[in-house]
Amino acid sequence: MSLTLSFLGAVGTVTGSRYMGKGDDRRVLIDCGLFQGLKQLRLRNWARFPIPPENISAAILTHAHLDHSGFFPGVVRDGFAGKIYCSDATRDLCEILLRDSAHLHPTP
Repeated sequence: MSLTLSFLGAVGTVTGSRYMGKGDDRRVLIDCGLFQGLKQLRLRNWARFPIPPENISAAILTHAHLDHSGFFPGVVRDGFAGKIYCSDATRDLCEILLRDSAHLHPTP
């Protein structure tokens, strides 16, 4: 089996953490964060997601910070239907955090 890891965010910055693990016919998204900070970074939140969300098999969320979790509502809206794996504590925090930050989320 061949495995690859692609960097989809947090390149040249520490915000917008997004990685794609790919092996055979599965794609696993690792984190899906919002870009935060300077306007030039925040504008990246409106760019088309680099992988069609419906082609992502599953996701792993490392922790609840918005720069790691904040774009999950966008990929779900755009067709991601897989499971998101994370710790119970991360899930509990995201339930509060993502509801509270909904007004920050970019819309098409």
